[in-house]
Amino acid sequence: MTSAAPTTTTFRGCREHLAPKYHRLCDMSEIWGIVLEAVAALGAVTSVAFLLALLILICKVQDSNKRKLLPTQFLFLLGVLGVFGLTFAFIIQLDKSTGPTRFFLFGVLFALCFSCLLAHAFNLTKLVRGRRPLSLLVILALAVGFSLVQDIIAVEYMVLTMNRTHTEIFQELPSPRRNEDFVLLLTYVIFLMALTFLTSSFAFCGSFTGWKKHAAHIYLTTLLSIIIWAAWITLLLIPAIEDRWDDTILASALVANGWVFLLTYVIPEFQLLTKQRNPTDYPVDDSFCKPQLMKQSYGVENRAYSQEEVMHGLEDLGDTLYAPYSTHFQLQNRASQKNFSIPRAQASPYNNYEGRKEGS
Repeated sequence: MTSAAPTTTTFRGCREHLAPKYHRLCDMSEIWGIVLEAVAALGAVTSVAFLLALLILICKVQDSNKRKLLPTQFLFLLGVLGVFGLTFAFIIQLDKSTGPTRFFLFGVLFALCFSCLLAHAFNLTKLVRGRRPLSLLVILALAVGFSLVQDIIAVEYMVLTMNRTHTEIFQELPSPRRNEDFVLLLTYVIFLMALTFLTSSFAFCGSFTGWKKHAAHIYLTTLLSIIIWAAWITLLLIPAIEDRWDDTILASALVANGWVFLLTYVIPEFQLLTKQRNPTDYPVDDSFCKPQLMKQSYGVENRAYSQEEVMHGLEDLGDTLYAPYSTHFQLQNRASQKNFSIPRAQASPYNNYEGRKEGS
């Protein structure tokens, strides 16, 4: 009795002895895997190029408020790069290594991206109204703090689901149950998306219109992301669609959302990054032009001095006369040293003329 030789399955376009879980990366019969692989690779290369360009353009950013956003935007680009990289985990078939990667990184990466957009939107709501903007550390702390919530949720789910060592649990779960858990795990990300959309719409209400362009980028990016997420969640939860399309739906959603991030936010922001600071985007600082010690006058009279100043001045000057409508030279009473009076004429000037005496 001879044993049968082991049969190996070969896929058109793939090399021999390639593990079956990788066949979507090269199998010509499932062309969607090759197309998504190419588009995701192009997106990853583009993200790396923007990361390098951001490091080069740091010294050329003239606006201090735009320079404060550079660390947060660098963090956002890292998240976009991770989104394109995660696409390969959905092209490769589900197993004990790709399962935890999918469930953990999908929500963490998108939470990081939307947290960076939310922190930027918060800062724009202040700038568009002429208020003091957030500092660099505060913006970065907001982005990291919002994303850490999803990290905690994902870690707790992984620990409770896998029970520390059972990494094949995701393969053993029924497909409807696995899809429901996947969507429920992303509830916080959906909340972040809605909050970012709402905050960016508030940034349109303000008198400094230059910042509304940045708000429009976040608004459009979040709106398109909401549409993409609503589409793939609906398709994923429809029972009529076969299970074999689940990976295709999720991989397509990753690639589409990643390119939305690049085309509607990253590229437009780079176009505005090195532009000169526009004075009309900021409130006029006229504190040095305003009189600080002058007293405001009311009515018709020219009240140059207050009543207390007048009384105090009279006490110091003594006989000095205060003239409220004259110059600051005051009139004073001076004692006369000489008599400049004119002599008056007498009634009988010749009374003692020719030596006559009075009474004779």
